[in-house]
Amino acid sequence: MIKITLPDGSTREVASGTTPAQIAADIGPGLAKAALAAKIDGELRDIMRPLEEDTELALVTSRDEEDALELARHDYAHVLAEAVQNLFPGTQITFGPSTDDGFYYDFAPAGDPFTDEDLPKIEEEMKRIIAADKPLRREVWERDALIERWKKDGETFKAEWAAELPEGDEITVYWSGDDWMDMCRGPHLASTGKLDPKAFKLMRVSGAYWRGDQRNPQLSRIYGTGWLNKKQLNAHLVRLEEAAKRDHRKLGQEMDLYHIQSEAQGSIFWHPKGYVIWQALEQYMRRRQIEAGYEEVKTPQLMDVRQWEQSGHWGKYSENMFAVPDEVPDAEGDGPVVTGTADMMAIKPMNCPAHVLVFRQGIKSYRDLPIRMAEFGCCHRNEPHGALHGLMRVRQFTQDDAHIFCTQEQLVEEVGLFCDMLDRVYTDLGFDNYAIKLALRPEKRIGSDEMWDWSEQSLRDAVAATGRDTEEYGWEELPGEGAFYAPKLEFHLTDAIGRTWQVGTIQTDTVLPERLEATYVGEDGERHQPIMLHRAILGSFERFIGILIEHYAGKLPLWLAPTQAVVATIVTDANPYALQVVERLKAAGIRVEADLRNEKINYKVREHSVGKVPNILVVGMREAEEGKVALRRLGQKDQEFLTLDEVVPMLQNEALPPDLKSPTQ
Repeated sequence: MIKITLPDGSTREVASGTTPAQIAADIGPGLAKAALAAKIDGELRDIMRPLEEDTELALVTSRDEEDALELARHDYAHVLAEAVQNLFPGTQITFGPSTDDGFYYDFAPAGDPFTDEDLPKIEEEMKRIIAADKPLRREVWERDALIERWKKDGETFKAEWAAELPEGDEITVYWSGDDWMDMCRGPHLASTGKLDPKAFKLMRVSGAYWRGDQRNPQLSRIYGTGWLNKKQLNAHLVRLEEAAKRDHRKLGQEMDLYHIQSEAQGSIFWHPKGYVIWQALEQYMRRRQIEAGYEEVKTPQLMDVRQWEQSGHWGKYSENMFAVPDEVPDAEGDGPVVTGTADMMAIKPMNCPAHVLVFRQGIKSYRDLPIRMAEFGCCHRNEPHGALHGLMRVRQFTQDDAHIFCTQEQLVEEVGLFCDMLDRVYTDLGFDNYAIKLALRPEKRIGSDEMWDWSEQSLRDAVAATGRDTEEYGWEELPGEGAFYAPKLEFHLTDAIGRTWQVGTIQTDTVLPERLEATYVGEDGERHQPIMLHRAILGSFERFIGILIEHYAGKLPLWLAPTQAVVATIVTDANPYALQVVERLKAAGIRVEADLRNEKINYKVREHSVGKVPNILVVGMREAEEGKVALRRLGQKDQEFLTLDEVVPMLQNEALPPDLKSPTQ
C-alpha cells in the first residue's frame, strides 16, 4: 500500500499501481469526468500512469487552464501528425511542440510540400480521430529497439534523433489506439476524445529546416491554434482578426512611415513621416533621462574583437555579431595580412563594454556614484533571415540604453528610481498595465554561482522595496531566462488587445566591471568594483514604434502623430485662406499640411483618414469669410465649427508631449 496526500491535506491509502484516474473515480463521478491529468509531487503526469510510491497528488481539470492548455495543445499536435500520415502515406514525422497559442508539427512529405489547400481535409481527419476517442497509451522502449523500429517504418528523422540519445536510455513513446505512435516524453490526455473537436483550427503552412539548420532537408510545417473549448477559439480568432488590422507592416505602408528591401535585410529605411515619430520619441526619452539625472554619451560602432573577448561577449555571443578584418600591412609592406581574431573588428551588438571604457577614463570616487550613463546607441545583431519581422525583429536597431554604476548600498534605491521612471514613461505612452518578471541564471553563463546568488537576490530585494513583487504586477520568476552575464528584471507591457510585449529591462551585473577592470576609490581609500546596472525602458526604438503602431491601430497620440493636421479645401477659391490657416498652425508648432488638390472633399477626408491623420480642418468660402474651420477628428462623424483663434491654441495644447504639459492640462 502507498499513501496519497491530496491538496486539502487529506490522505488515502491505495495499492501500488493505482492510477490517478482511479483515485478521481473513487472521489466522485464528476471529478472522474473532469480530471485531465495529475500533478505528482508538483510534476505534470498522465492520469493513467500508475503510482508506485507515497506521493502528493493534485488532479488537473480545465479550471487549471495553463496546464490544461499545455496538455491539449500537445495532443492536438500528435493528432495532427497522425492525421497527416493517414492522408499522405509515406510522409515522415519529425517534431511537434505546443506554442503560446497552439501547436505545430514538421513533416517530410513523400511528395510535394503541403499547401494551405491541404488544411481543410487534414482538419476533417483530425476531427475523425478525436471522435474515435482513441486511448493515448504510454510505453517505454529501449533505445536500440526503437531505432530499429523507426528505421523499419522509414522514419529516418526519428531514428537519427533517437540515435543521439545516451546509449542504454529508456525512451517513452505514446500510442494513439493500437495503430499509430510517436516518440514523446509526455504527458498526454487519457484519450483523443478529451479534446474538443470544435476548439482547434489549422492556420497555415510554411517551410522549415530539420533541426533549424539551412544545410539540412527542408520540411513542411503546419501551424494550428488549439484551445479547451469553442468559445476560447472564437475569442482567439477575433483577436487575430483585430491584430491583422493593426499589423504595423500594413499600417506602416498606409501611413508612409518606412520600408524594408533586400538590399539591406533587417534594416529600416525610415521615411520622413516615420522619422518624425522616432524623433518625437527620442526627444521625449532624452528629457525624461535628463530629469532622472542621466548624462548622455556617444560611443564607437566598431571595436577590436579583443575587447569583446575580454568582456566575454565573443565567447558567448559571437555567432550573433558582425565582424570585419582589420587589415594590417605585412613586414615587407607588400599587402594586408589578417591572422585570427587579433586582427578583427566587430560591430557592437550592445553598448555595455563601451560604457565601461568611458567610466574608466579618470579616477572615480565613491562620491561620484551613482553615475547614470545613457546612449541612444545603434547596434547590430546577426539575426537569421527567417526570424526578421518588420520593425519587431531587425538586424540594425537603436536602444534607449543606459548603465548605472553604483555601490552595493545604492543598488536598491537605483532600481526603485528606475521603476518609478519606467512607470511615468509607460503611462505617458498609453500603457497602464505591465508585469514584472525576474529572469534567472541561464545554463550558458559567466561568473560564479555566488555572484549569481547575490545578483538575483539583490533584484528580488529591490523589487520588494518598491512594493511591486505582487500579483498586481504579475510578479514571477523565470528560471534560465537571464542574460549570460547577469539576471534581469523584465517588464512586459499589455497592449490594447491583450497581447504582451517584453520591452523594459534592468540587470544587476558584477561580471563586466570585473572583466573590464572598472574601479572606484572607496571611502577607505581602496579600489572597489562598482555594480553595473544595465537598463532600458523602450528596448529598441524600431520595435517599440511597431508596438505603438499596433497598440493604437495607427491612431497615435497627437504629440507622436507624423502629420498632426491637414487643412483641406472644398473649393479652389478657398486655397489662399487654407494657406493662411497652415501658416498659423505651423507658427504654433503644429505639424500641418495643406491639401489643395482639385478633388472632392469626401475623397480627401477618406484618404487622410486611411493615413491616420488625427485632425482634418476643412475650409470653403464660408469658412474663409468667417475666419473659421470645420474640424473633423479621426474616427468621429461629427465636426466642430471653430474660429482660427480657437482651434490654433487648442491643437497647440493637445500636441504637447505629456511631460511638457502642466498637471492641470
